[in-house]
Amino acid sequence: MIANLKPYPKMKDSGVPWLGAVPEHWEVEFARWLFHRMDRPPKDADEVVTCFRDGVVTLRRNRRVTGFTESLKEIGYQGIRRGDLVIHAMDAFAGAIGVSDSDGKGSPVYSVCQPRPRASANYFALLLREMARSGWIEAQAKGIRERSTDFRFADFAAQPVPVPTIEEQESIVRFLDYADRQIGRDIRAKQKLIKLLEEQKQAIIHQSVSLGIDPNVRLKPSGVEWLGDIPEHWEVKRLKWATRLQRGYDLPADRRIPGPYPVVSSGGLIGSHVEARAKAPGVAIGRYGSTEAVFFLERDYWPHNTSLFVTDFQGNYARWAYYMLRTISKADHSGKSAVPGVDRKDLFDIRIPVPSPAEQTQIARHADEMCEQVDGAISAARNEIVLLRELGVRLISEVTTGHLDVREAVVNYPKANYGDPLTNEVTDAGQGLVVSRRSDSGAILGPSEA
Repeated sequence: MIANLKPYPKMKDSGVPWLGAVPEHWEVEFARWLFHRMDRPPKDADEVVTCFRDGVVTLRRNRRVTGFTESLKEIGYQGIRRGDLVIHAMDAFAGAIGVSDSDGKGSPVYSVCQPRPRASANYFALLLREMARSGWIEAQAKGIRERSTDFRFADFAAQPVPVPTIEEQESIVRFLDYADRQIGRDIRAKQKLIKLLEEQKQAIIHQSVSLGIDPNVRLKPSGVEWLGDIPEHWEVKRLKWATRLQRGYDLPADRRIPGPYPVVSSGGLIGSHVEARAKAPGVAIGRYGSTEAVFFLERDYWPHNTSLFVTDFQGNYARWAYYMLRTISKADHSGKSAVPGVDRKDLFDIRIPVPSPAEQTQIARHADEMCEQVDGAISAARNEIVLLRELGVRLISEVTTGHLDVREAVVNYPKANYGDPLTNEVTDAGQGLVVSRRSDSGAILGPSEA
């Protein structure tokens, strides 16, 4: 994809600080000569269009129907039409700039712009979001509100911007649309691999804890439905006779003083504190969340009140207890409460397989080795996703500002279709290239709505 690109043969100084050199045949003009602001009255049947920080401009119901600040009176709302360039004056610095895929109405804080014949709305949406990513729009801030630029149409109109030919603008849009799809496909494949590896890791843990590491061991029925058969020389005990759990402690705001000891909650390590309430090695289990919300601590720590922690291993190996607790499904044992979760009373009567301390050590070491291999593969896949996203950001920057020539590369590319309305099936919006919402290929800004 990038191997077919090459620099333009001749460049010139644009005279624009954030832009630098541009191809010799590109013009540099004020945006006022390329767009004019629309001021349409909304129609009675118009639905609300929202400009999101990921560059999506669509009917609000296409993204979701809750979580928005609702206007009691739609004073000043304006008509928005498919193909309009929409700039959120208060959130442009964060990337809330894009081309509408729908007809509707929007807040008066939006600048709704129509391109003149020499301008592609999709190209300039890409360019403006690159200006946001680089910090240029935020640098135009005139007010005192942190991270807000009040970037209105007058500010946009006063910006000198590069102007390739309209044909070249369309080629750039086509190339970046294609790149978005290709990178997004690769990222989704990596994410699928990560999910499979995480499932494999959990299977390794479950098999190690429930069957041990000897493939030839003789088995017996455990009498426990979720366990099945276990090695015949193992015991079956209630959890409270193998590992004692205690609910964590509150940490009032006036005592949340940073220090050397980690604070453990359902969500993992949430900070540090000057005191410790539990000794290492320790095992804490989040009262809420997935099976993986179990944590092994090699240093003293503070168990938060959203966690349970082991107070007594009763002669059992701490690392084995960690893996054993990871095999317990919280969903199957949660109490009937308003907020689903588990407490120690929900877990104490669970029956678990208990090998000898010596075998527990072997099981834990085996699980460590196998999980380390899987974790390495997961880490590699996550790093590749980071690199793919960085490639997406780099391509947008290099192509929209004229540092890479895409004209020959796009000859056989499919036509870009940024105007396609967003559908409710899209669940990864906000993860895409700067103006696309069809994949998760290069997020540079958060998905928060504007």
